[in-house]
Amino acid sequence: MARQLDEQIAGRFPVGQRLRVLDVGMGQGTQALRLARAGHQVTGLEQDPTMVAVAREALSGEPEGIRERVRIIEGDGRDTGVHFLPGSFDVVLCHGVLMYVEEPDPLLAGLARMLAHGGLLSLLVRNGDALAMRPGLSGDWAGALASFDTVSYTNRLGLDVRADRLEALTATLAGIAAPLHAWYGVRVFTDTAADGTEIPADMEALLAVEERAGRTDPYRGVAALLHLCGVRG
Repeated sequence: MARQLDEQIAGRFPVGQRLRVLDVGMGQGTQALRLARAGHQVTGLEQDPTMVAVAREALSGEPEGIRERVRIIEGDGRDTGVHFLPGSFDVVLCHGVLMYVEEPDPLLAGLARMLAHGGLLSLLVRNGDALAMRPGLSGDWAGALASFDTVSYTNRLGLDVRADRLEALTATLAGIAAPLHAWYGVRVFTDTAADGTEIPADMEALLAVEERAGRTDPYRGVAALLHLCGVRG
């Protein structure tokens, strides 16, 4: 996904431009720190105090120049209007968040308002059109059958969450003036790997295959996750 995001940034902004980035639901700060290391000014918004502490700890280990480019705020992604003025950011990330939000449209509308004209909105969501893939590939036929007609599922943390369908999100992005510009699949072949699986020796080959599949039909359509990129018109 990082490669996909970098591709979209490189295709939309001049080389060397320092972008204003908002990472909503930043978690442990993986993407925020990566983009700060690339020279961008990053604001992370996270409501989980534990994750905020983890992100701050990770940031503390970075060189001073990178620490100065990152601001971490404890808060809810649905309240971006409380913290920031409209048009304050060139790039807004919302990765792995929508599955925990029962009604995502107000959140998405708020994120779009944070973007400057021509800004990039990057979403990572669970693919509601492929929920049967994981149980099916694991031999859980009853679970696979039950997944065809729903967008609800239980994640690996045991939480009841929801997925998003590409068609519905495409319509939503058009309605909030950040129409879909590009989309990718994420975890096409690796979704069934167990947590904590050892990194394989041929990791670069694995990434190359996943990257190719993530941009190629019909493979991307059955990926576990969808990476959607909208552009503020």
